Amino acid sequence: MGYRHRTGMIGLAAVLSMPVGAHAFDDSKYPDLKGEWSRVAVSTGGERVIQYDPTKRSGRAQQAPLTPEYQKIFEANMAEHALGGQAGDPTAICISPGMPRVMGAYAPMEIVVTPDTTYILIEHIHDSRRIHTDGRDFPADMTLDPQFSGYSIGRWVDEDGDGRYDALLVETRGLKGPRTYEATGIPFHEDNQTIIRERIYLDRNDPNTLHDEITTIDHALTRPWIVTKSYRRDPIAKPIWWREDVCAENNVHVAIGNEIYFLSADGRLMPAKKDQSPPDLRYFKNMKK
Repeated sequence: MGYRHRTGMIGLAAVLSMPVGAHAFDDSKYPDLKGEWSRVAVSTGGERVIQYDPTKRSGRAQQAPLTPEYQKIFEANMAEHALGGQAGDPTAICISPGMPRVMGAYAPMEIVVTPDTTYILIEHIHDSRRIHTDGRDFPADMTLDPQFSGYSIGRWVDEDGDGRYDALLVETRGLKGPRTYEATGIPFHEDNQTIIRERIYLDRNDPNTLHDEITTIDHALTRPWIVTKSYRRDPIAKPIWWREDVCAENNVHVAIGNEIYFLSADGRLMPAKKDQSPPDLRYFKNMKK
């Protein structure tokens, strides 16, 4: 046993003493994004909804540049929301928020930079992202395997010429729906041909503040919609990533057909909005006593 232990230590020492290759990852060229990041709420107004544009209140106050057709859809979603419905928000039944909504950072966020990929990890179900920075192109057919968070390709840029990267430029395509910008039901076009461009960078005056300038191009919009989200780094040196967020656990929303109902505390199905019709129970026998 002692011999095996010494052999293993020798092998490990040999690996650690190997010369660094020409393609070794030099993290000194990249901004320091280590740590735990949380969203900065600029103007919440006491709202529980995480606004898409954090500088404005949710809903109509977001002033989404929607086409007349999709403005009508949004108004219908808002009316449903007022009655207690979900306003077309798929997250009620544990479908991923998708891009760009995931960058609302519902829970603390970690950014892991590697030579070929930058990972954005969020402690909320289905919200993690993989941004390819290895020089690849988008697949020829983006309709083959669409994802809620899409397919993201990025490149690091040195904007001030000091030999260090200042920003990560990202483009995301290959998205699928249903998706909304926020819980009030601001819609995307049903064709899911959304293109999202981001500039992710540290604040020049505060290295503990991170910004993500997001430009969304979508056929439901009359023009590109640009918002900037910001995040604050927690001062703790070694954050503890312990939270497990499983959306389906204790979820009281039940989807039946095109309707979403509510599960009461005693386990009974009940309406989720005013004057909601019951589900079709034609395949159940009448069990009245």
